[in-house]
Amino acid sequence: MPRCKEGLARAAAASSSFVVGVDVGSTTLRCHVYDKKAAVRGFSSKKEINMSSPAHGDLDHSQKCISLDVVFRSHHVTANRNAIKVETLYPHLGWVELDPEVLWTQFMDVIKEAVQAAGLQMNQIAGLGISTQRGTFITWNKKTGKPFHNFISWQDLRAADLVNSWNRGLILKVIHVISTMLHFLTRSDQYVIASSLTFTTHHVSLRLSWVLQNITEVQQAANENNCCFGTIDTWLLYKLTKGSVYATDYSNASSTGVFDPFQMCWSSFLSKLFSIPMSIYPPVEDTNHSFGSVDAEIFGVPIPIVALVADQQAAMFGECCFHAGDVKLTMGTGIFWDVNTGNHLHTPSAGLYPLIGWKIGKEVVFLAEGDASDAGSTIKWAKELDLFTSVDETARMSRSVVDSEGVCFVPSFSGLQVPVNDPCACASFMGLKPSTTRNHLIRAMLESIAFRNKQLYDTIVKEVRVPLTNIRADGGVSNNSFVMQMTSDLINKKIDKPVNTDMSCLGAAFLAGLALGFWTDKEQLKKLRRTEIVFEPQRDSGEYKLAMDNWTKAVQRSLNWYNQTSY
Repeated sequence: MPRCKEGLARAAAASSSFVVGVDVGSTTLRCHVYDKKAAVRGFSSKKEINMSSPAHGDLDHSQKCISLDVVFRSHHVTANRNAIKVETLYPHLGWVELDPEVLWTQFMDVIKEAVQAAGLQMNQIAGLGISTQRGTFITWNKKTGKPFHNFISWQDLRAADLVNSWNRGLILKVIHVISTMLHFLTRSDQYVIASSLTFTTHHVSLRLSWVLQNITEVQQAANENNCCFGTIDTWLLYKLTKGSVYATDYSNASSTGVFDPFQMCWSSFLSKLFSIPMSIYPPVEDTNHSFGSVDAEIFGVPIPIVALVADQQAAMFGECCFHAGDVKLTMGTGIFWDVNTGNHLHTPSAGLYPLIGWKIGKEVVFLAEGDASDAGSTIKWAKELDLFTSVDETARMSRSVVDSEGVCFVPSFSGLQVPVNDPCACASFMGLKPSTTRNHLIRAMLESIAFRNKQLYDTIVKEVRVPLTNIRADGGVSNNSFVMQMTSDLINKKIDKPVNTDMSCLGAAFLAGLALGFWTDKEQLKKLRRTEIVFEPQRDSGEYKLAMDNWTKAVQRSLNWYNQTSY
């Protein structure tokens, strides 16, 4: 941050007493107003309403996996009259989109409501930190600011065919061979990563390539240097500043799959590989940085925007996982295990993805991440099917039966990621019997989340060279005591759950507060984090062996369910 701007920002923070953290998640948009003790003084949250509008061409898919078809239909939900609707659109089977203008309205409203709930005026807000879901992107006209299409979600599977084609193709095999040879000659970790390079539907890279291949308007604008690309953070920054600022941060950029963390810039190699023009990428700035101010017409006063951060990296920062070996487990819509690898960029061998956690001045912190798409989304689906009334019931229902009676659930509405890596896997129940009850179904679903946690933890232990220390959990599913205890048993480790599980909001606020001088350093932040409960192993992990073996067998039978023409 330039010294003159830094001085003004710190002066403003000194006369203001509150920092705002906003998290644009996959199912919920939250805003928290924090005081200097990191206590929430006001908050607002809006849950996204899922709306399905299948195209006529999708009718042919009705005979495919019943479980996924039920999910697809279950998104016909009546919006609460008092809720501001943020639509998650499903225009085709496997496609997941967000309406940018609806999201923008929701974003503004949630900030206004949180500040109002805190009993404050906008001029009492020292600054704004924004956390956003990663890999959800949009392109728009550079001259007019008009989007070419809806946001394409990180959960979207339209590029599954491209992903499979690239992962099985000759070009990637050649890259692997050449990179292996170069690593042998140079011993550079950069070539280790390239030698095991694979693509997933979560990465922006091939979904953006799909857009350029299939939407003529985008391709033409890109050729004319009139196309802007951005993840949600970039779009919101552009809108907040009325088009005057176009940028992203290192944490969001590194999550796209087209950013080179060794060179700390957009990858010209991958961009050429996928025929993506370099001109469409935004400039990349530090995670806490003076990004400008909200246009005064939006909230009545200009509010400094001083942090942009990807949601999992924000949660990592909010959990105060500042040291190498610190582990964060987020269970929200999906599952995300992140390990702080310090200043060492992780070189994957079993599927963990290297990320930039944050960049603050000269400090660059790297993470290794393994993820699974479906955790909270699984529970949400079960609720929409009326398998239970309140989420709070699920732990009790699961404990009311000795086991799942052999029923297994595969949580794969958006494919299976590390260590399975199959975007064409289907969600499914297996082992159903006439005696199966709702309690057995719910237990099977919660067990599946714990089993995925075990898979991801084992991958981390196998792959990460840094000794693991603290494990801290957050996200809505971390409030489920059954999942938390079973996960602790399976990995045989203590898991610390904080009082406030909305860590992405807090992390964005922490980053903003440090930039403003609202808080002095990370040591002060550590003292502000509060633990609610520590889950300790209570059962030997071997007691789960039979159940997990059966579940693993069910996973194998769910693989490659959809062929390449399904999406």
